[in-house]
Amino acid sequence: MIENLDLSKIFFIDIETVPQYSEFEEMPENFQKHWDKKSSHFRELTQNAADVYHRAGIYSEFGKIVCISLGFIHNNNFRSKSFAGVDEKEILINFAELLNDPKHKDKFFCGHNIKEFDIPYICRRMLINGIKLPFQISIFGKKPWEISNLDTMDLWKFGDYKNFTSLALLADIFDIPTSKDDIDGSQVAEVFYKEKNIERIAIYCEKDVLCTANLLLRFLGKPILTT
Repeated sequence: MIENLDLSKIFFIDIETVPQYSEFEEMPENFQKHWDKKSSHFRELTQNAADVYHRAGIYSEFGKIVCISLGFIHNNNFRSKSFAGVDEKEILINFAELLNDPKHKDKFFCGHNIKEFDIPYICRRMLINGIKLPFQISIFGKKPWEISNLDTMDLWKFGDYKNFTSLALLADIFDIPTSKDDIDGSQVAEVFYKEKNIERIAIYCEKDVLCTANLLLRFLGKPILTT
């Protein structure tokens, strides 16, 4: 049961992603065709594939990871660490090395919408980059009840699968400080490609990790934490 959670075993997680190229025209021609087909399902009739390329970062086949932030609670204090940069493969290798450390073998993840986004995205990008999946995220063949990872959006749904509630909305509902005082997810690509400010992205991502941790604490009826 969630009431009996050992908070010291949780890695709170969030990722930031961007399109693989700064502009649609930089994509190889075959991928331009793939994106044209993919985006045809959601773009307006007056739009072409280039017009909606800014959305490519949310699709693991067309995007890449620029930051993975982890947070953990120790002695009622919150600590965080980020793997961030321009080299996605290096980010993923360093992240995998941390998870493969024997001292983290009993850790599991908690995040907001991680079952539908963060974890699948990381797994796909690791496979694309030729990296073996750490056992914490290797869910091939596992049954749902064999996967320990917690998703705060799932917890909030209470079985209502029509419901989607953003982390920002839940933070406001539960009076939790958020990362939205600087940038939001729609601005990450611009900060990455135009400002080239990796540190700003990492700070934003770490704030979301802390927000997720505090949301879980609210669900448990516990006081929230600060950095």
